[in-house]
Amino acid sequence: MNVDVHGHVIVPEITREAGGDEAWRPSVSWQDGAQVVRYRGREIRSALREFVRVDRILEQAAREGVDHVVLSPWVNLLPFDLELDEALDVCRLQNEALSRAAGSYPGRVTGLGAVPLQEPERAAEELARVMALPGMVGVETSASVRGLYLGDDRFLPFWAEAERLGALVFVHPTTRGFGLPVFDDYYLWNTVANPLETAVTAAHMVMAGVLERHPELRVLLAHGGGALLALRGRLRHAAGFQKQARARLQGDFDDSLRRFYYDTVTFDRDLLRALVDYVGTERVLLGSDRPFDMGTERPVEEVRALRLPAEQERALLGGNAERLLGLGAADRAPS
Repeated sequence: MNVDVHGHVIVPEITREAGGDEAWRPSVSWQDGAQVVRYRGREIRSALREFVRVDRILEQAAREGVDHVVLSPWVNLLPFDLELDEALDVCRLQNEALSRAAGSYPGRVTGLGAVPLQEPERAAEELARVMALPGMVGVETSASVRGLYLGDDRFLPFWAEAERLGALVFVHPTTRGFGLPVFDDYYLWNTVANPLETAVTAAHMVMAGVLERHPELRVLLAHGGGALLALRGRLRHAAGFQKQARARLQGDFDDSLRRFYYDTVTFDRDLLRALVDYVGTERVLLGSDRPFDMGTERPVEEVRALRLPAEQERALLGGNAERLLGLGAADRAPS
């Protein structure tokens, strides 16, 4: 089966339409054929495809050649700015709803939940709860949490537990990680700042030795790793001589970089091929970034356009995800 590991959902249970007037609840409606998300005084119109109803998400995915979708929260609904008790409520509401969705569509939906990573020790505890829910295989996090990037030592208890549990941790840009005014122009906050933010946190993790310390850690980077591939030469060069760069990293820089998993959302055939050549076919997974305007409606076609050998193509389209997420024959959607 073809498995899309990068799809977002606003579970119906968290919307204002489901009840409740808490500030963290979004409202989702359709107006003149356009989907409108109202959230904390903003109107977001970049979600061009279904964002709430899982049955419609699956219908759209099937038309794109995707059999199984890994759904994670809209990144704005990762409640890292809330106090712990309220953040736990938001996380658990979404985690339980995602688990129910996986149960309602066996073989077609898997969930990545949320934990309160602003309190890493509690996040580690909550991760065990997430992994105990049927259909849940890990969690999503933003590239930074209250200004801290993911190589910070505060997150070490979380990374240790994620490795122990075999949880997949999906790293996604915050969408507003840099406060520079230039990013307000020309959609640069999305086209440039988002992939740069992913590269910053991934590089931070590598140079801090997180991937070395936890060699079995499963971390998936959104958008093909963002700008990381373009920066690997500079990072490698610095790691070869600069004392600050080598302060924590003990082994080979490229070995750590190849321990990440990467999705295919690059919009560039040459870049995607270079990514596959660099990290290996076993580390690249099909993604779409549904339902956003910066997602792709042709994820399967974009992989097939690489004209890889059949075994390698199969790995990217679904084999890697099946292995990584433990999707066996029982998880396959009926034909």
